[in-house]
Amino acid sequence: MSTERRIVDVALDEESVARRSPEVEHERAVAMFDLLEENDFALVGASGPYRLRIGVFEQRLVFDVRDNDDNKLRDIILSLTPFRKVVKDYFLICESYYAAIKKLGPSQIEALDMGRRGLHNEGSELLIERLAGKIELDLGTARRLFTLICALHVKA
Repeated sequence: MSTERRIVDVALDEESVARRSPEVEHERAVAMFDLLEENDFALVGASGPYRLRIGVFEQRLVFDVRDNDDNKLRDIILSLTPFRKVVKDYFLICESYYAAIKKLGPSQIEALDMGRRGLHNEGSELLIERLAGKIELDLGTARRLFTLICALHVKA
C-alpha cells in the first residue's frame, strides 16, 4: 500500500489515557501495533505518510494529524457525545467477556464475544461516519482507532 495513505506513527495523549485492566491495556497495545502494521488512512486534502496523535481536550476527541516531518497538517475535533453509549456498552460486555473466560463454557464465551465484536463494529462504523469528509479510512483502521479511542474515552 502507498505510504501516501498510511499512518506511520501513532501516540495517545497520556494525560487522557485511563488506566484499565490488564486485558484492556493488552488490547490497546495490540491495536497500536496492528494499526502501524496495516492501515488505510488519508487526510482529505493532504497526502501522507501521517503521524497521528489522539487525545481528549475539553470533552472533545482530537485527532492531531501531522506529516512525516511532524508538521501539523490539521486537527480534527469530534464531540465525544455520539460515542458515549457504544463505548459504555462495549466496556460492559468486555468486562463480562473477561469474567466469562475464567469460569463459563465455550458457548457462553462465544455469545459474549459475538456481542463484543458487534459493538466494536458499531463504534468503528460510527467513527467512519463522524470522520466523513475529513479523513478517509477503511473498517480495519477504524476498528483499531476505535480501540484506542476507548482507552481515552473512559477517562473523559
